[in-house]
Amino acid sequence: MPRIRTQSISKTFPDGTQALNSVNLEVHDGELLALVGPSGCGKTTLLRIFAGLDRATDGEIFFDEREISKLPPDQRDLGMVFQNYALFPHLSVFKNILLGLEKHNLSKFDKEEQVQKVAHSLGLADLLMRKPSEISGGQRQRVALARLLARNPSIHLLDEPLSNLDANLRLQMRQELAELHRKHQKTTLFVTHDQVEAMTLGQRICLLNQGSVEQMGTPQELYDSPKNLFVAGFFGMPSINLIHGSIEFKPNGEQAIFNSKDANLSLPLPPNIQPAQQNTILGIRPESFQLVEHSPKNSFVIQRTEYLGDSLVCYLTADELQITCKQPSFEINPADKVGIEVNWNHVHCFDPESGERIQLSES
Repeated sequence: MPRIRTQSISKTFPDGTQALNSVNLEVHDGELLALVGPSGCGKTTLLRIFAGLDRATDGEIFFDEREISKLPPDQRDLGMVFQNYALFPHLSVFKNILLGLEKHNLSKFDKEEQVQKVAHSLGLADLLMRKPSEISGGQRQRVALARLLARNPSIHLLDEPLSNLDANLRLQMRQELAELHRKHQKTTLFVTHDQVEAMTLGQRICLLNQGSVEQMGTPQELYDSPKNLFVAGFFGMPSINLIHGSIEFKPNGEQAIFNSKDANLSLPLPPNIQPAQQNTILGIRPESFQLVEHSPKNSFVIQRTEYLGDSLVCYLTADELQITCKQPSFEINPADKVGIEVNWNHVHCFDPESGERIQLSES
């Protein structure tokens, strides 16, 4: 399978809108890379440039070592599944899938056999004579994938293919897409705005923001080692807690204390952690808190709870500070007062000015 590489891809539309700003990324042979980011970040524009449907203002695209930026779409050996499926409503499921083989030098018999084979693998064998309007959203999504697989190009481009499905179907189709990639091992770019889809499907993730790459890496790398505040805040349900404050360095090597600027909250730092600067933002995931008995300098009121079966999400307040913690399910009541303890092994520090993550040194 080909490797995809971009070199300083930028795109500015005629009205002056800059959709992409010097994007450099690489998709490995046979890899599924998730392109994720908020609406308007440039991910679909980038996918359309890969497909040849749009042209970059600046920069180059390479498939392996072949520069393909000026090649028409039909010479790029790729296929694309669109968000709205792009099925022809007047054609049957069979003929919609057959369109993927339109330019293949196969006999009519071989083409029909290929359609039957792909349809059977995706559970569409009994629907081939129906029109798109006569099947469900999940089935229409399978038809779009079948058209792609029937042609079997080297590169697969998927543009938010699950966004029109309900929650249960999205879960089912995520499993099916993961299995299809495992089976075919095609170089795949999967565009989504959904962090769960990105983390469950992507072998690696490229997070875009305002046309630029914020961070690339495995799902675990982006979650456990976010480069900056934007990356930290994008991943995680519920979102990461960001607590502004300062480190009080005690004399004679005594334990340092983090003091929140928004509440009467003091958190002792472990002796092995040496923050690099005084003013900082602590980034603490909800699951990295543990509720304990409150004290004068560590007291929160439980405003609301959400029972999730296996866990309990608690929304806490203290003065102007609001935090969210996620605990194993247990009996707790709103308006109760509690304190918090922190698992410092999973705490991030960020520079208040730049937003970049500060590497904590251990003594």
